[in-house]
Amino acid sequence: MSEVVNGLKQRQPASSQNGSLNVVIEGSQSGRNFQGSNPSSWTKLVMDMYPPGTSIRSCTCSYCNVEQPPRAKHCHDCDKCVLQFDHHCLWLGSCVGQDNHCKFWWYICEETALCLWTGILYIMYLKANISRAWWKDAIMILLLIALSIVIIFLLLLLLFHSYLVLTNQTTYELVRRRRIPYLRRIPERVYPFSKGICRNLYNFCCVRSSIYSLEPLPSSQELEEKARPYTCLDILACRCC
Repeated sequence: MSEVVNGLKQRQPASSQNGSLNVVIEGSQSGRNFQGSNPSSWTKLVMDMYPPGTSIRSCTCSYCNVEQPPRAKHCHDCDKCVLQFDHHCLWLGSCVGQDNHCKFWWYICEETALCLWTGILYIMYLKANISRAWWKDAIMILLLIALSIVIIFLLLLLLFHSYLVLTNQTTYELVRRRRIPYLRRIPERVYPFSKGICRNLYNFCCVRSSIYSLEPLPSSQELEEKARPYTCLDILACRCC
């Protein structure tokens, strides 16, 4: 789980378990390595990611008393702030965020493949033993129906999270977009944190989990560029990638 404070106790500045937090800031700002960062340096780091005039109340966690970077949210179930908060998974008993969203996607993919393989085995069994015992066939058919419902749910969940990955969004940002202060005035079809399909996939799958990537809010010029409709030249230039 990717947390704003990895192993951080309440009301303390951000730091990792060994006393240091590796932070990479994407965009025009360079990467920084904070060794035992103090509250003032963390506050300045976070506030630099917000546009001028942003109210500090919109980026300060009222529970942890730390400044939240963009895309972070406090999870009431885990009682921690989570980077790129997606959702709190009741089945896993933990939050899905920046550090484990990729693992969660592969978990759904493996579960879907396992259910599909199990369904194939059920069908093969029914074809081979359809006329031996009717009550066994009835049980297998009921199990197959239940398994089909699970497969449909997993496939939809896999497609949904694949869409989030390709557009660099989270479930929380998609569902609560109108309630998130820095996303309210952005058109719904504009993905402010998307860097193109290829770059989104690379950051999602290949970026090391030991380095926490903090994404600043895009400028108004960047938002205007992303809101511009695609043309034939944009497609030939692979603007979407």
